[in-house]
Amino acid sequence: MGRLTGNPAMRRANAPIDTLVAKMARHFGRRVMAFPATNHPFEPPHATTGRLYVLYLHVPFCVTLCPFCSFHRVRFEASRQHSYFNSLRREIEVVSAKGFKFDELYVGGGTPTVVPEALAATIEFVRSLRPIGSISVETNPDDLPREGVRRLADLGVDRLSVGVQSFDDNLLRKMQRIDRYGNGDIIRARLKDSLGRFATLNVDMILNLPHQSKASLERDLEILIDDVSVDQVSLYPLMPADSTHLSMQRHMGELDHTRERNHYELIAARLLSAGYLRSSAWCFSHKPGCGDEYIARREDFIGLGSGAFSYVGGTLYASTFSMDDYERRVESGEPGFERSRSLSQREQMRYYLLMRLFAGILDIAAAECRFAGRFVYGLRRELSILNSLGAIHRTDDEFRLTERGQFVWVVLMREFFTATNSLRMAMRTPAP
Repeated sequence: MGRLTGNPAMRRANAPIDTLVAKMARHFGRRVMAFPATNHPFEPPHATTGRLYVLYLHVPFCVTLCPFCSFHRVRFEASRQHSYFNSLRREIEVVSAKGFKFDELYVGGGTPTVVPEALAATIEFVRSLRPIGSISVETNPDDLPREGVRRLADLGVDRLSVGVQSFDDNLLRKMQRIDRYGNGDIIRARLKDSLGRFATLNVDMILNLPHQSKASLERDLEILIDDVSVDQVSLYPLMPADSTHLSMQRHMGELDHTRERNHYELIAARLLSAGYLRSSAWCFSHKPGCGDEYIARREDFIGLGSGAFSYVGGTLYASTFSMDDYERRVESGEPGFERSRSLSQREQMRYYLLMRLFAGILDIAAAECRFAGRFVYGLRRELSILNSLGAIHRTDDEFRLTERGQFVWVVLMREFFTATNSLRMAMRTPAP
């Protein structure tokens, strides 16, 4: 079971290619996510009449701050929850008054379910504005037994995503998660008890953890597939920001990217043979059409809350990472946006290519319509490189990721999100 695909010589031959792809992606990610800091006001995003947007809400509270995580998170304090959630609902009201209409909701963090009652009130408020077709919420294993989390399905939450990372107690201990979230057996029991409560129960795992052996990874997959039989699995590579790399190394060990392909190929072979379908390069689902990353399906989205990002009309926006500043901005009747970065048309096309092929397929006609007939010609160099790597296949109507291209896209997305995480860490640090 779980025999690695390809022989050692082939894997050694792939290593320079993987490194080259990572360098290319790193350059693009750092360029795009280089937000200039400015004290000058900038033009906030404008809604397009008739367009429906994805709404992302960021809840930064966490009871435990994991050493590998670079997301915007703060240690939970009960005294701050009411003012923060009140500000979040007020910000939703502000952007709705500016013409933004939403049909899909994604709530991440942090740990959004740390205060399930406040989360429920916020979801109800969003649904009171207009019908919401899909709602996804992130949580941690220790919140699964809580009645407030179980009731989220009654509010329209159809996807619950649980951050498990691994069932290996040694790895959980190195990640400083075992004392708070329970050991592998406890987490497994909580997942089994939660099956069927939501249309989709997703489990977030990390591939290529330091000290993660092949046997440990195979056992994790066996639990997910044969024991829990979870609806969906998202397996992310580690994506630490530059500033958190040393802290992660001290607690968890050195990150070795040379093993990443081996781990990914083992994961893909095991899940696909068990009947799972690819929803994205690193997500596998029992059901078709069940996605994990909203940014891969929809181009424009609005992110609200401290530390959230938005992408509207070719411009990236970042909200303030200061909780106090965020609440002051919203109290004054403005969204929490602090910085913006307008992408050139070429950068927009690259971003479009990256996100659409993350989900496996890019519709050529839709891309040409989006970029006034300049998409394929404008990216001829990038498409030629990807074709020469055997990463994509073109038909008359679309570009598709090949089997080889799936891992190429894991590397590309890993570097893009690493750049995003580095920006997060930079924005969390107060300016002198």
